[in-house]
This record gives sequence, C-alpha cells and structure tokens, in this order.
Amino acid sequence: MSRWSTVARVRTHTRVPAEPGTGLPVLMLHGLAVSHRYLMPTADALAGRHPVLVPDLPGFGLSSKPPIAFDVSLHARFLSAWLDHHGLSGVAVAGHSFGAEVAAALAVLRPDAVAALVLASPTADPAARSRRGLAGRWCADLLAEDPRQAAILARDVWDARPWRVWATLGHSVHNRIEADLRRVAAPTLVLGGDRDPVAPLAWRTEVARLAGGVSVTLPGAAHNALTTAGPAAADAIATHLAAVTTAFRKAG
Repeated sequence: MSRWSTVARVRTHTRVPAEPGTGLPVLMLHGLAVSHRYLMPTADALAGRHPVLVPDLPGFGLSSKPPIAFDVSLHARFLSAWLDHHGLSGVAVAGHSFGAEVAAALAVLRPDAVAALVLASPTADPAARSRRGLAGRWCADLLAEDPRQAAILARDVWDARPWRVWATLGHSVHNRIEADLRRVAAPTLVLGGDRDPVAPLAWRTEVARLAGGVSVTLPGAAHNALTTAGPAAADAIATHLAAVTTAFRKAG
C-alpha cells in the first residue's frame, strides 16, 4: 500500500508491503533513475520478516519534484528529517546503486538512527567514475538484465525526467563514497550479482573492506539484483539483520 507524508516541503510517497514482520524495520532506497517499483521483489520477499518502507526519493517516482536534483548530501539530510517525521530510529537502511551512496551518507549523518546497513550494487567504482564511464557500464548491464524490466525503468525515467537523471548521475560520480565508508559504524552487508558490470566484485569487495563489513554475491544476477533475485537478496538481508539483532542482544 502507499503512504504519503510531507517532509521538508516534499510530498513523499512511500510503498509499504502488506503484512509486515516484526523484526528490525528496513528502509530501502532506490537508485538514480528509478523508484520504489523495481525494489518491490526484494521488499515483498522480506516483508514477512521485517517491516519494510520504500520511499520515492525527492524528484523520483510518485514523490513531488523539486526544481533541483538533490545530491547525495541533500538526500541524506532529507531522509534524516523523514526518519524524524515518522518517529523512526534503530532502522536498517538498504540502498541500491546510487541509493547505496545515499545510505552510506545517512549512516554517517545519523549513526543514532541507522542500526544496520546494506549496500547493494553500490556506485561509483573509481575505475569508472565519470558520466561516460558509468553510463558505459550501464549500457553493458542492459545486455545482462531481464528485458521485462524495461517498461518499469522507462516509466521511472519519464517520471523523474531525463534532466534529473543526468544531473543525479553527475552527483553520483562526484561523490566520494570511500570517505563515508571509512566512517560507517553500523554493521554492513555488501550485496551484488555475479554478472554486474556496474558494481563488479572487486569494487564490492573494496566497499566491504572500507566499511568493515561482509560481501555476498548473488548467482546469476546483474546490476538490478534486487529486482531479478528478490528472494535470494531478501534471504541475505534477513540473515545479516538476524546476526545484527543477536549481537545487539548480547551487548545489552
């Protein structure tokens, strides 16, 4: 079902799967050209075990469209206000692609609110940290993805408008995620598909090392692993969160 709230003058749409579980709440963050829609296979598979909230970031999906494209820092500050508006703390934040950059920034900004972190197919690998380099990797990824995603992705790009996607791409490649990763305190899982040219294994391994986390590879998946490998991704996330919860209980 859909929920609506107005935070920092942005009317924000959030998708909440039915029949939520009782575990640690999970906030899922989409990438730079998309929306909640492509994350739902993982969100729905995870929902029986955890409450899951999937907002459309400002400018994307069904949320309102600010006149500027938010960079990583603005998205993190917006989400901090969004968490406070909804009275949420002690949440797991799972970001995919550009959403992983935002998730890492949010974890650094609000260590009091982020209890666990999942970075799925994180951008931007320094080996292709330019608009041309990242766009080239996305083009390569199209050959590895399920073509049935095309309709969803086209609708999301239309909702956001190409200029916002292009501007956000620039924000992504200018964001130095390494600085945030070194400051992350939350237990971190790095996820990605073994066919992902956008966030290849070597980069995901480095992300896990910098954040002091662990890396899990999903067989047969490309960049949009949270779409095409939803049940497997949900299982990996649930396993990570179970370990985090157990550690918190022992520490308490």
